[in-house]
Amino acid sequence: MFDIGWSELLLIGVVALIVVGPKDLPRMFRTLGEFTGKARKMAREFQNAMNDAAKESGVGDIAGDLKKMSNPKDLGMDAIKDATRDLSAWSPDEADGAAAKPDAGLSEDRAAAKAKIEAATEAKAEARRASEAAELADEPEVSAPAAPETDKTT
Repeated sequence: MFDIGWSELLLIGVVALIVVGPKDLPRMFRTLGEFTGKARKMAREFQNAMNDAAKESGVGDIAGDLKKMSNPKDLGMDAIKDATRDLSAWSPDEADGAAAKPDAGLSEDRAAAKAKIEAATEAKAEARRASEAAELADEPEVSAPAAPETDKTT
């Protein structure tokens, strides 16, 4: 509030002691204390009245809403969501952002390589399925294991 240090307060006390006198100095400090107490009480009442008026008018709710809307964390997350929204629908088979035939955006060499890879993958998968079917046909059926016999010779 006031930028008064201890040295200034000491100087004011010495001057007050000389001007007012030692006999009337306690009464002056008491009166000064009462005055500052009344001023603080009036300031406190004013502050409480302003807070009550703000509560009644809904300013606190509006201030809370504004704080929520201007939260930098939320703003940052909204910007990230907006920036990545287009990426979630992106497909590597799309050309120029528009849905097209799967090979429309590929060059002839790449389209041929893609077809070759897909054919080789399908042939390998078919061979694996055939070998698994052959293994299942060759294996005898597995039955539940028999309970172990206990030795009752003793």
